[in-house]
Parts: sequence; C-alpha cells; structure tokens
Amino acid sequence: MKKQPNGTHLTLSDRTMIETSLTKGLSFTEIGRLLCKDPTTISKEIRKHRIWKEKSLFGVENPCSHVRDCNRKNMCKNQCEVLCKRKAKCNCFRKCAHFERRSCPTVMRAPYVCNACEKKGGCRRDKYYYRAQISYDEYREELVSARAGINLDQEELYKVDALLSPLIKAGQPISHIYAYRGHEIPFCKRTLYNHVANHVLSVKSHDLARKVRYKPRKKHKQPAKDRAYRIGRTFSDFGRFMALNPDVRIVEMDTVIGAQSASSNVLLTMLFRWLNLMLVFLMPDKSQDSVKAVFDKLIKDLGSETFKEIFPLFLTDNGSEFMNWQDYLTDEHGELLSEIFFCDANASYQKGRIEKNHEYLRYILPKGTSFENLTDEKVILIMNHINSTARPSLGGETPMGLSLKLLPTEFFVMLGLKGVKPEKVQLTPSLIKTL
Repeated sequence: MKKQPNGTHLTLSDRTMIETSLTKGLSFTEIGRLLCKDPTTISKEIRKHRIWKEKSLFGVENPCSHVRDCNRKNMCKNQCEVLCKRKAKCNCFRKCAHFERRSCPTVMRAPYVCNACEKKGGCRRDKYYYRAQISYDEYREELVSARAGINLDQEELYKVDALLSPLIKAGQPISHIYAYRGHEIPFCKRTLYNHVANHVLSVKSHDLARKVRYKPRKKHKQPAKDRAYRIGRTFSDFGRFMALNPDVRIVEMDTVIGAQSASSNVLLTMLFRWLNLMLVFLMPDKSQDSVKAVFDKLIKDLGSETFKEIFPLFLTDNGSEFMNWQDYLTDEHGELLSEIFFCDANASYQKGRIEKNHEYLRYILPKGTSFENLTDEKVILIMNHINSTARPSLGGETPMGLSLKLLPTEFFVMLGLKGVKPEKVQLTPSLIKTL
C-alpha cells in the first residue's frame, strides 16, 4: 500500500480496514503495516472511539471487582446475616457505595475491544466494540466542533468590537477598514462577516454597506438602431480604436438622478478607469445644456491641452444628455479635444467600473433620496470621502492617494479634491446632514 504523508487523517476506508482487521484478530503492528501508520496511531484510534455495550445486571452473579475480598452484609436492609456477595439474585451490590464493575482483561489491554473474542456470545460482562462508521461520525463531529465558537477571550472581543463597530456604522467598507487597520484585527474578512451574522459584535448585518442581494439579470432587449450621433462611435468602434491605441486611458461617464421630480438636481459622474478616481458634478437638470456647462468650465479652468491630457477618451451610455457631444468636446477651431464612444443599448456592464462606483454614492444618497438640497460644497465632500476609501483593486491604496502621484496639482485645487484620513471616512447619509 502507498505510504500516506505524516499527519494525514484516517479516512472512512482506513477505519473500515481497522474494524475488519480487529475482527480477524490482527495486532496493531499488522494493522499499521496495512495502513502505513504507526501502531500507536491505531491504538489511540481504537481506545478513543470504541463503544461500550453495557450488560444487564439482572440475575447476574455479583460483578463487583472487590467480590473476593468483600465481607459486607445487610446492604438491602433485610436484616439477613448472609454476605451480600453470596446473594446474586438479590442484587445487593447495586446499593453498595464501594461497587466497581469487574472488567474483562481483554478490554484492559490490547486490543481493547471484543471484536475478535470467541467468548463474547456467552460473556456476561460489559463489552467494547470498534465500529468504523461510528468512529468516523465522531471524528467528523469533533472536527467541526473544534472550529466552532470564537477564538477570542471576552477582553479581546471587546477591544475588537470597540475598533470595528464605529467604523462600520460610519459606512466604511470592510476592505477600507482592513487596508488601514487590518493589523489590529485578529481575524480575516470572512470571519468578520460570520461574527456579524452570528451577532457576536454589536453591529448588525444591515450596518454592512456590502450586505446586498443581487437580483437576476434581465434579458437584454434588442438594441435600438444607431442614431446619427453614434455613427463611428459605437462600442464596436471603441473596441477597434482600443486595439490600435491600447495605451489610451479611459474615462467612463454617466448621470445619477435622485427622487423623480421636475426640479430635482442631477449628478454627472466621471470615473478614471485606471485610477478608480470618481468626479462628481452637480447639475440643475439632466439636459444637454447642463452637461455642456460642466465641460465648458473644465476646459476653461484646465486649458485645452491639460484637458486633452487628463480626459483623452470618454465612454458613456446613450442618454439624451450626451447626444450633442460635438458642442462640448470641440474647441473654437472645431478640433476634437477628446474621443467619445457610446455603449450598446441596455448594456451598462460595458462601463461597469462607474456603475460599480455608484454604489458608494448610494451609501450616502440612497435610492429615492431627493437631490434638491444638494450643494456644490456637499458634492465635493461626498467626492472626497468616496475617493479616500481604500480599494482592494488598487492593492489597498485609495484613488485619491494614487491620483495625487499621477495627475497635475492644479487639477485637485480646481475641483476641491482633498484626502480624508482613513479613520474619518464616512459613507452614510449623516455625512452631509450637518452641512
């Protein structure tokens, strides 16, 4: 038989082999050779998992181990002078405080069980047996129970809860917390989710920003026919362009609306795909003129050359607000400042990065929230907190920290972009309630 590595647990087939070998009367050494295990391992396995089969004491001669030396009388209070050890049918030994059951020598030493005993049929003593399935079930139960519970004492648990709960309740994602405070947390992210689900910590499941149930995807509808503004600007054209220009950096663009209202504000969002940095601009409505106003200000403040360098290519959807792209992506001489391409209809996954980042916006501005009271100051605060959240995709770095190394300083000054300390990051609606 092939030798098993050291530390390999006994399988059900191994235990079946042990039971069969014991029935045949093989020694521990012989069983060990069959399984390529040390005889001590076999001995420990049998003693640990053998099962006791109690024999009825009714009508049995005195089974006490002290029966030969015992001179006690009157244990049954019948005022008889006969030694209790002689009254087998009376079973006086049941009432004796010194009673110890007499054991069979076979179960006191190897093989410790009665599997191969020829006298077990008529034996009136307690018996022990080794059964492979029962042993395996006990092993599996022990394996699970050994990993159950919390591997922390009460004081350690209190310290961890005091660290994590305020940060989670402030809306900080688990990945952000572990990026900066992971060295202080004595368990992994998966264990944290388990502790929250099992009510070990003071926070609840609904306090976790990522506790989401994903809905099944809907079947895509047939794409609408291309309109004039999309000619040469479709997602297929985008794929061909990127094949020829793989180093061009992509900025995904979209709009986010609040509660449906004729006078409600709208947010224009842009995401630098390679940095995960998201820009957010407040617009009075979802119109072409509002989008043009945002671009006009960006081009004016940055200058055409800097704008072309920072925003080389836009990828957006087919919203009517983006239709008139020639008006805001060309300069006074008609020169195109940035490339722009449009996703297929009903295919928001083609710009999935920005759709995913909108999740951070919804932590602070849940769906159904009115944007009517939003101001530029509040939008900048939201933008700074989102961009100061550590991301696993950036190796635990924040979009803000990474962007400061790669984008011009005047860009951050112009937009009011500032980093937020990790422990101060807050992604809940209360962030903007005080402003």
